Amino acid sequence: MAQRTVLVVLFDGVQSLDVTGPVEVFTGAEVRTPGSYRIRTASLDGAPVRTSSGLTVVPDSALAAAPAAHTLLVPGGQGTRRPDPALVDWLRAHGPRTERLVSVCTGAILLAAAGLLDGHRATTHWAYCDRLARDHPAVDVDPDPIYVRDGRVATSAGVTSGIDLALALVEEDLGRDVALVVARHLVVFLRRPGNQAQFSAQLAAQTARREPLREVQQWITEHPDDDLSVEALAARAALSPRHFARAFQAETGTTPGRYVDRIRLEHARRLLEDAGDGVEEVSRASGYGTPEAMRRAFLKALGTTPAEYRRRFSPAPAARPR
Repeated sequence: MAQRTVLVVLFDGVQSLDVTGPVEVFTGAEVRTPGSYRIRTASLDGAPVRTSSGLTVVPDSALAAAPAAHTLLVPGGQGTRRPDPALVDWLRAHGPRTERLVSVCTGAILLAAAGLLDGHRATTHWAYCDRLARDHPAVDVDPDPIYVRDGRVATSAGVTSGIDLALALVEEDLGRDVALVVARHLVVFLRRPGNQAQFSAQLAAQTARREPLREVQQWITEHPDDDLSVEALAARAALSPRHFARAFQAETGTTPGRYVDRIRLEHARRLLEDAGDGVEEVSRASGYGTPEAMRRAFLKALGTTPAEYRRRFSPAPAARPR
């Protein structure tokens, strides 16, 4: 098995977790499969860098002396707001030589500044997607997923999504079993699917100001299989259906129907990823009623069927002890 060198770029103002999260994943994989990864860190001049949280990180070397990388990983952080021209020049020169180009959070801004994301679909932290799209129109920015793979380029959203992406890369390199062992050691999911939204349905919508509407939002989350018609929800809030629908949209930024759809889809996805229930049971528990209704919802929102979604994202069955 060929050893893969993972080179992590460091700079002042880097987000520490963008660095340490993926490094812990790749290091964990190396511990379990010796010879699989060589992890190196480097800054422009080899000097220590101060992270955005105040920690000091000492790199292994200067970028000029760093080994050729199989995977070049560019973290994000406050230091990407005004990219160092010398760092951008280094990325522009060396990025095309790597087999895999990876960014975490606003590290995508550095890759884009170096022209390495032109023509590629990419993501970054939700708060910077508009900036990335505005400043780099040649990049196809997708603000929704927690990470995006487009050929040799892989970009991820904010902070902990770098762990998800690193686990996905380990799974690609070494197989699901190794990635699962690493994930369990770090006490995280094997990996959240890349097309999982950066926000949960509850976070994507605003929290209502008025207590009755907040209680309705919580009720929807806890009872996706109940009657969630506007009439039923309005009665729970002690409002007329018309008044409820208007107030709900004004305070949450979405209609009751769309909010219910998001909650049910998220609930179904979670069950398909984590539980062993059949598709029919999942459809009932999520409020769809029938597998066909859930299938239509998945195709509309995700472009895939529930069965295919489970095949791609649910954990592999554990081997029975002998």
